[in-house]
Amino acid sequence: MESEELMEKIVSLCKRRGFVFQGSEIYGGLAGTYDFGPHGLALVNNIKNSWWHTNVHEKDNYYGIDSAIFKDPRVWEASGHTSGFSDPLAECRVCNTRVRVDKELGRLGVAADEKMSEEEINALFDAHKNEIKCSKCGKSDFTQVRAFNLLVKSNLGDFTSKGDSPVYLPGEASQGIYLNYKNVVDTMHPKLPFGIAQIGKAFRNEISPRNFLFRTREFEQADTQLFIRPNENKDAFERIKQERWDWYLQLGIGENKLRVKQHDNLVFYASDACDIEYEFPTYGFDEVEGIHDRTDYDLTQHSKHSGVDLSYIDQQTGEKFIPWILETSMGVGRVFLAVISDAYTEDEMNGEKRAYLKLKPAIAPVKAAVFPLVKNKEELVEKAREVYLDLKKEIPSAMWDDNGNIGKRYRRQDEIGTPYCITVDFETLEDDAVTVRNRDTGEQERVSVEELHSYIEKHL
Repeated sequence: MESEELMEKIVSLCKRRGFVFQGSEIYGGLAGTYDFGPHGLALVNNIKNSWWHTNVHEKDNYYGIDSAIFKDPRVWEASGHTSGFSDPLAECRVCNTRVRVDKELGRLGVAADEKMSEEEINALFDAHKNEIKCSKCGKSDFTQVRAFNLLVKSNLGDFTSKGDSPVYLPGEASQGIYLNYKNVVDTMHPKLPFGIAQIGKAFRNEISPRNFLFRTREFEQADTQLFIRPNENKDAFERIKQERWDWYLQLGIGENKLRVKQHDNLVFYASDACDIEYEFPTYGFDEVEGIHDRTDYDLTQHSKHSGVDLSYIDQQTGEKFIPWILETSMGVGRVFLAVISDAYTEDEMNGEKRAYLKLKPAIAPVKAAVFPLVKNKEELVEKAREVYLDLKKEIPSAMWDDNGNIGKRYRRQDEIGTPYCITVDFETLEDDAVTVRNRDTGEQERVSVEELHSYIEKHL
């Protein structure tokens, strides 16, 4: 199957089965925005819960926070976002369509990224301009490249009318961790090394939002910042990189679809950086998570701009220093898309072609679906509801489904990724047992109602 056709099928399934909807769809849709439907939200929450369990619950030196979206404007000056948070943009002179130049050059195999100076990237763009076509009109007539700042301004408190510094929506979620570093130290009294974790919203004024959930204007990031002693970064960086790689395998993503890409062009303050990339249909390999050795840059900047000393004092030795930071930053929507893409499977069962999501049962949005064999027999429906409600007490993600015939229900649940379908039939009224069908194999097994919960839990 062609990769473009595969992605079209994935996008169609996401809409058809209640995973993802276009933002403001009834008004024609708002570019770069998407809404998660019931099954999409369940899958997103399962991914985030897995991430939180791995990065907070399983560790004794990580602390979770949830910082405010709005922050003092000086935060973004200190972080460098007001001056350096930009993408290289060029416009088509024929139809005014904007293009992100580093990505267009990348499609040609030309090494370019947003950290290059305007002079450097303009030289590359000029050399390959005739090879790049406008996606709208097909022409190759572009303006010079300029830096386009991605921060989204807000009129919170009507700052702009008074000539004060504008308030921004967060361009990244991690700044809230740096702002609360001292609060965590003062209240939790952690010993180095220790980490802070957060899942938070970020907003970017993307030049050309595209590729479904991959590049949007509003998204969630799951970040960790590990605070360490200066120059104790190398081994810790490699350990974190391996931990994050292992987590993607635990989600059920195929190892052959993942790779680690080292950054060749580091920002001035970084000691090391790499990305974990997934091979998306159509898009190819691209970043789902960044891992960065940020040295002492962030805390030093915020100390300087806020006037608050953010040094760490070792209580045993009295030593005082600014900790270094090792960061992991994951795009939740991108990982969601990677999980869906990796799970999408087509095969043939009982002589019919089918598409289904081969999700790892632990993260499937629906763990089990219960339905009566037929829905016009009151006694059968009553028994099926009894089985469903009892199962739902222990497995909240269990689902009731009596829409259509039994074959259509199986196909619908397969597309949702439900690992087990439970059918209450006429024999159930006699032997108090149900038929449990396996999503991946189609095999069916009789299980007593009394043992149903333990059976499902065991296989999950």
